[in-house]
Amino acid sequence: MSTGTALAVDPHVVTCTLAPRYEAVRTARDFARTTLNRWGLGDLFDDVALVASELVTNALRHAVGARPDPGHLAADLAAIPTQGGPQQSMDGRLPIRISLVHRAPQVVCAVSDPSSTGPVAREADFVAESGRGLHLVDSFSRSWGWHPLAGAGKVVWALFEAEDPAGVRAQDAIGRHRRSA
Repeated sequence: MSTGTALAVDPHVVTCTLAPRYEAVRTARDFARTTLNRWGLGDLFDDVALVASELVTNALRHAVGARPDPGHLAADLAAIPTQGGPQQSMDGRLPIRISLVHRAPQVVCAVSDPSSTGPVAREADFVAESGRGLHLVDSFSRSWGWHPLAGAGKVVWALFEAEDPAGVRAQDAIGRHRRSA
């Protein structure tokens, strides 16, 4: 199984620990679908799922050191447990976690990982098979950014606007904020 414990102390702040395997991307999408549907925000799923997929993939490729071959990960990845304490695993390494936070009318999708190096958007290369993820994150979220965590690691987040009861997205009413990486 690709997921550890889903934590929910506050029903509007939910976190899932992900295993350092490529199946974690699917687990992140499933987690997003279940959580957004529980909150009655299923209409956000496509955008949140795409962004969650990109952020988790980046964490696997760059922060944890996963290789592009889906059947092959670096040997030390097995040392990161899928269930650990709320801050660190028993060996002191930070796992990959996805969190969704709902504070009406906004939803934040955040992915934390063990690397303190921030994400860098590359120049778009339309022939390359990778390198467009952060451009997609920027396009499908209202804004995004990252913050270092105390000690080690970072969290990369993306903000989404949910619909109000009248069916109008807040971003449509106030305009979309673009953030450069």
